[in-house]
Amino acid sequence: MPRFSSALSRRAFLASAAAGACAGPLRAEDALAATTRLNGWLETRFEAWVASSPLQQGYLGRNANLDKWDDLSEGHQREDLERARRDLADLRENFGPSTFTPEGQLSYRLYEYLSERRTNAYPWRTHDYTVNQNGGWQQQIAAFLMNIHRVGTVEQAEAYVARLHGIGGLMAQVRERMRAGEEAGVLAPRFVYGHVIRDCGNILSGAPFETGKASPLWADITAKIDILAADAATKQKLRTEAEKALLTAVRPAYGALMELCAEQQAHATTDDGVWKHPKGEEYYGYCLAFHTTTDMSADAIHEFGLAEVARIHDEMRLIMKQVEFGGSLQEFFTFLRTDARFRYPQTAEGKAAYLARAEEIIDAMRGRLDEVFGRQPRAKLVVRAVEAFREQSATAAFYQPPGAYDGRPGTYYVNTFDMNVPSKYEMEAVAYHEAIPGHHMQIALAREMSDLPSFRRFEGYSAYTEGWGLYCEQLPKELGFYLDPYSDFGRLSAELWRACRLVVDTGIHAPDKKWTRGRAIGYLKENTPNAEGDIVNSIERYIVSPGQATAYKIGLAKIMALRTDAKERLADKFDLRAFHEVVLSHGSVPLPILGENVEAWVRQVAET
Repeated sequence: MPRFSSALSRRAFLASAAAGACAGPLRAEDALAATTRLNGWLETRFEAWVASSPLQQGYLGRNANLDKWDDLSEGHQREDLERARRDLADLRENFGPSTFTPEGQLSYRLYEYLSERRTNAYPWRTHDYTVNQNGGWQQQIAAFLMNIHRVGTVEQAEAYVARLHGIGGLMAQVRERMRAGEEAGVLAPRFVYGHVIRDCGNILSGAPFETGKASPLWADITAKIDILAADAATKQKLRTEAEKALLTAVRPAYGALMELCAEQQAHATTDDGVWKHPKGEEYYGYCLAFHTTTDMSADAIHEFGLAEVARIHDEMRLIMKQVEFGGSLQEFFTFLRTDARFRYPQTAEGKAAYLARAEEIIDAMRGRLDEVFGRQPRAKLVVRAVEAFREQSATAAFYQPPGAYDGRPGTYYVNTFDMNVPSKYEMEAVAYHEAIPGHHMQIALAREMSDLPSFRRFEGYSAYTEGWGLYCEQLPKELGFYLDPYSDFGRLSAELWRACRLVVDTGIHAPDKKWTRGRAIGYLKENTPNAEGDIVNSIERYIVSPGQATAYKIGLAKIMALRTDAKERLADKFDLRAFHEVVLSHGSVPLPILGENVEAWVRQVAET
């Protein structure tokens, strides 16, 4: 197991302990009063941050600023930095962590952590790739309008049209950020721009931009207008205004972005790692710390990944014997990639069958949740195919959290663009990770914890969130799922994929390794059974999101280490439902704090 630590966590803990030692005994009513005052202040800070982001308001399901986009300007980024600094100063000057209830002390530490995190991100604002194939602005704009911006009234439809007009200004800021990155010496690898240009072309494909079927945004807004409770004249006026906005604002905005992408593509390099950028090594260290919430080095993560790949390969060979496959592991991988029995056909019927089977898997798991969880989320979950305009660029599967205020369900997205990518034998593992008991269980539950300060309900840490998702791929085996040996192999395959990520992410971005895109693709081809399209898509994702892919296995290792330790120390007193409750009940937290929460629970149970 890797070593976990956090300098910030240690410093905050020691400061809190020292303050407590000096303050003497604390009365319960005083601690509760102080915590109530802190929570009130935390709510004002949460609301201030949300108020500065119309997109965040939309994702939360709030009916506010529906006609506006976020401000991406340098000036606004500076304002965010100053807000984070003020928050941190106010927190430390006006509140003493030792004066709160235990939950209040945790809120103090988490907001301190979050404020420092926001402050530390500012110097790297130009190192992020503003547009890329993995959720860049060219995708996010359309996805937000289609999936988040609801139209139930004429006013909401008018706000949609206003947002269409506002895409011109938003895209101008996107281009400004791209040029600022270029001036700072940061350009995406050359291959990225082709993906972005294709995405833009997909948005502009079809009516009213050209003859043919409706373009994605035109199809979306007209469908939403059609079901409005409004008279025909009002609906026609809205359609006319939407068409005008698409032609006069959206088309030139996306066209200008395509031109800039072509311009930057012409002098971008084929080097893939962030080591190539100014202060690239320091930036990658920041990315690893940000996503893992630990101080693990790139070398330590790389070596951990290699060891895990070897371990999982050995477990896979046992399943090969079980199904009586006589070749090598690599030959077994080839068999799984090429045998038609493991894929649904590349037809409308095949895609529908995949979605239906995913829903069956989720329903079966939902019926067993009471055995290992004390509470379940109220938010509904739906399964959908990734929209056509972004399916060629999007990852194989992902989760969109539910709206907190508008009843929008959580969404498990499946990419059905190339049915050679999603395999039947991995379907269980992917559904458990993205839906239930993985992301939907954890994220929806956190959003429904009204007793927690809002920032704790909605903030997320990759290592915790993705570690939980990967843990939930393993948990169903204890409940008797993965009965088919090939499906059990799929469970191992999914974990192997995350172990390989540790190797290729650090291989690509660490300055002492400098793996090329081709070498990273080759490593996954040799060491995993995944389809080539999945491999290429994923490596390109890791290239544009440095460090993020390392969070999964690091988070899983922490959760499993905590569970193993608790089970050994508590013996017959260990209760899995209670363990899951303590992991989930505080919202998403950095891994060191998760460890402290579980340790406190273990001690409490041991003493009873």
